[in-house]
Amino acid sequence: MNNQNFYISHITPALKQRMTGKSYKSDCRLPWDELRYIHCLHVDLDGLTHEGEMVVNHHIADSVLNILRQLYEARYPIERMRLIDDYGADDDLSMEDNNSSAFNYRLIAHTDKISKHGLGLAVDINPLYNPYVKTVEGSLYVAPAGGKAYIDRQNSFPYKITGNDLCCQLFRSAGFQWGGDWIEKKDYQHFEIGTEQIAQWYPQFE
Repeated sequence: MNNQNFYISHITPALKQRMTGKSYKSDCRLPWDELRYIHCLHVDLDGLTHEGEMVVNHHIADSVLNILRQLYEARYPIERMRLIDDYGADDDLSMEDNNSSAFNYRLIAHTDKISKHGLGLAVDINPLYNPYVKTVEGSLYVAPAGGKAYIDRQNSFPYKITGNDLCCQLFRSAGFQWGGDWIEKKDYQHFEIGTEQIAQWYPQFE
């Protein structure tokens, strides 16, 4: 595969400018040098090839690039893969557009702990069709809101991630956990590094 299509780089000055104040916010405690830019190719449901880009933590950059390369070679459909900065770092806008992404600095709600996306150690794939689902005080919460049409995982629809598909298999084999396996909530788009491993890499953030 052409390395011009699949590669990892440090965060360049131009990319810093693109991310500053968006995914890389003024209170970001993760140093720039901990992040890497990934460039790849991906195919959509029609089999059309697109350029993709993603920012992840350097600890997982090689693994994620390898996964994305294998998904491309297998023609596994990913509709869109743009930096979340193109959406003003707005998760809802990105998810509604079925955009696959990773790094976006933020804290876990009601805590001072950095989220796994905030560390660049979580990746979301085809989020519109693989929503986050949780019951909150008796009401169903779905994110993105447009993902409500896809919460019944017995149905067949495009871009659906299942526990047996190639995307899930590749992420699991690389040490990621899948949100679709969770019990009290489901996050079908979401692949993350486990908390124990993160604590070893970043004890200062625990």
